[in-house]
Amino acid sequence: MTNIDSHREIDRTAKEGGHKLAALAYNAVSDMIRHRRLGGGHVIVEARLAETLGVSRTPLREALQRLEGEGLVHKGDGRNYVVRHVDIGEYIQSLKLRLLIEPQAAVEAMDNIPGRKLIEVHREIDELMGATAYHTDAHWFSDDHLHNLIIDYCGNEVMAGVLRSLRATTRLFEIGQLKDRLKPDSTEHLLIIDALQRKDSVAAHKAVAAHVESLIAFARMHIVVNE
Repeated sequence: MTNIDSHREIDRTAKEGGHKLAALAYNAVSDMIRHRRLGGGHVIVEARLAETLGVSRTPLREALQRLEGEGLVHKGDGRNYVVRHVDIGEYIQSLKLRLLIEPQAAVEAMDNIPGRKLIEVHREIDELMGATAYHTDAHWFSDDHLHNLIIDYCGNEVMAGVLRSLRATTRLFEIGQLKDRLKPDSTEHLLIIDALQRKDSVAAHKAVAAHVESLIAFARMHIVVNE
C-alpha cells in the first residue's frame, strides 16, 4: 500500500467513525426529546450536551442538523439549537392535515405492507393490552410501528415526507394523561390492522380517519379540562 492509499484509508476510517458517533448522538438526543428530558423550548448548550453524551461537538452538531431537518429542533437566538415547542393549536392543526392525507396513504399502502409486519404490530398491541403495568415507551413504539408502516409503504415519497413531518409535530406535543389513550389507541389500531389485512380499502380509509378524529376529540377535551 502506498502512502497515498494509506492516508486515504485513514481518512475513510475516520469518516466512518465520525458518522457512527453522529448516529449515536442522534439516537441519544432524539431519545431525550421523546422522553421529555429535553422539553419543548429547551435551549441545547452543545458543549454541555456533548460532555454528557461523551462525544465531541462535531458529531453532536451533525446529529442536531439531522434533527433540525426532521423538525424536532430549530436554531434559536444566537448559535444554539432549541427543542421545538408544539402548542395545542399547532397539534390540532397538524392532526387535521393528517386527517386529510393519512387515510388515503393507508389505502395506497395496503397492497404493499408485508403481512408478517401487520402480525407483528397486532402482537405488540395484544401485549400492551395484556400488560399488568403501563409502559409509555411500549405505547409509543407500537404507535410508531403501525403509522410508519403506512408511511413507508404508501408508495408516494411526497405524501410520506409530509406525514413524517406531521408525525414529528404531533409527537412533540406533550399529551396530558397519555395513559388514557392506551385503550382507544389500541382498539382503533386493531381496526386499522384488520382492514389492511382484509385489503378492504373503504374500511381502511374509514378506520384511519376515525383514529385521527379520535385524537382530535381527545385533544379538545384536554383543552376543556385544563381551562
